[in-house]
Amino acid sequence: MIQLKQEVRTLKKNRDVYDFIIWTVLAIAVGLVLSFSFLPMFGISSIDAMKIMITEIFSSSYSMGNILVKTAPLILTGLAFAFTYKAKLFNIGIQGQFYVGCITAAAISLKMQGHAPGLVVIILAALGSVAGGAFVGFMIGFFKAKFGANEFLVSMMSTYVFTYLNLFLMRTVLQESNHNYIKTDYLDKSVWLPQLIPGTAVSWGIVFSILVAVLVWFVLYKTSLGYRIRMTGLNKEAAGMAGIKPERQFMISFAISGAIAGFAGWIEVNGMQHMMLPDFDAEIGSFGVGIAILANSHPIGILFAALLFGFLQVGGTALGHASGAPPSVIELMQGFVMLFVLMSFFFRRKIEINRLKKLKSENEEVA
Repeated sequence: MIQLKQEVRTLKKNRDVYDFIIWTVLAIAVGLVLSFSFLPMFGISSIDAMKIMITEIFSSSYSMGNILVKTAPLILTGLAFAFTYKAKLFNIGIQGQFYVGCITAAAISLKMQGHAPGLVVIILAALGSVAGGAFVGFMIGFFKAKFGANEFLVSMMSTYVFTYLNLFLMRTVLQESNHNYIKTDYLDKSVWLPQLIPGTAVSWGIVFSILVAVLVWFVLYKTSLGYRIRMTGLNKEAAGMAGIKPERQFMISFAISGAIAGFAGWIEVNGMQHMMLPDFDAEIGSFGVGIAILANSHPIGILFAALLFGFLQVGGTALGHASGAPPSVIELMQGFVMLFVLMSFFFRRKIEINRLKKLKSENEEVA
């Protein structure tokens, strides 16, 4: 009997994975087809647009490398949202934690470059970004745990705080030396992340992002910490009765989530931009939420979802340059993909409920 139950559980798990893959792929395909169908409104043939995107992206190694450049921080912001979501928490302040990582990385790099070996500065900037993001995330979790604050609102409002803090710093202590532009000085090349693929802008940031995804998967599914976080998300009351302290998991989840978002800021500053600008990558936090939803908050699935978003960003930009399509075409594609993915969750849930009802009726007939 026990063996039969285990076999049924395994079959159900495999079927759920199969359904998720099929429905998600179908939703992505329908979303892309529908988004391309709107392009004739701008005087652009849908078929021509697809050809332009593909030919422009694969025309050079530099263009293909840009997909990985865009993908690296998207992986991390997706992971940041997914980690708290496993505890049924909503970290909507990823953008603010990302900016904290950017500010910290830029400040440490600019202050220490030329005074310490480049590798040392890079490591310190990374540690500072992680620590800064973790602190902000921890405070959100602390307010949730100790005062019952709504983490959705607190994290969302924190984004505004750090967005304007970033703007203030760009106008004051971090402004470039000539005080002509609202940005920092360029980082010295000694504190840039090393180039990974010659002839492209791809740095080791993409490798670090993938390693973080693997690490997050390991923590969530192979450690007692991950078990406590997931159990808290499944049933907070039952977790408490089992000796798990939900409030502690809230703070830990948000701290780790913030650390991941801060790490994304370091990769973007030291690995790609090599300076800090106000409001740059202003939608990377919302993209991270979308990527996590698209991947069903699974760390490995986030790798592929982020790659898709990176492809759409680079392809949409290439399409705009080659055909004159408005920049909003990128958001249009991503929006349609997300819309149909969310709809697919609804239909999958309906199918699952119908299966359970059918199984229950069959069992009653047998009994």
